[in-house]
Amino acid sequence: MKFIISLLLTALLSFAACLYLPWWVIAPVAFLVAAVTGLVPGRAFLAGFLAIFLLWATLSFKMSAANDHILAHKVAQLLFKTDSPYLLIAITAFIGGLVAGFAALAGAFTRKKPGTIA
Repeated sequence: MKFIISLLLTALLSFAACLYLPWWVIAPVAFLVAAVTGLVPGRAFLAGFLAIFLLWATLSFKMSAANDHILAHKVAQLLFKTDSPYLLIAITAFIGGLVAGFAALAGAFTRKKPGTIA
């Protein structure tokens, strides 16, 4: 249950924060959500990764589909030498997922373990 709450909270807060702040605000959001929810590090990474991966994949697909993937075709040809806008969307989502996943992992590691001193 904490995993799903962490996933949804990371995605919703990141979406809201990115409306007004730069894209990298996903890292502090994922860090704080993982630190507050108290997931174990592996699940925290997965929750942060999946939340932003799914959010960015959905948003970039919607933006690209609105103009029939014209810009995505051209950028994919420049970067990858192939005409695949879906590869560009997947790599974009993967990079965002990695940023949020590692931030969530760091947030999970900051929690004090029970039975440790200071």
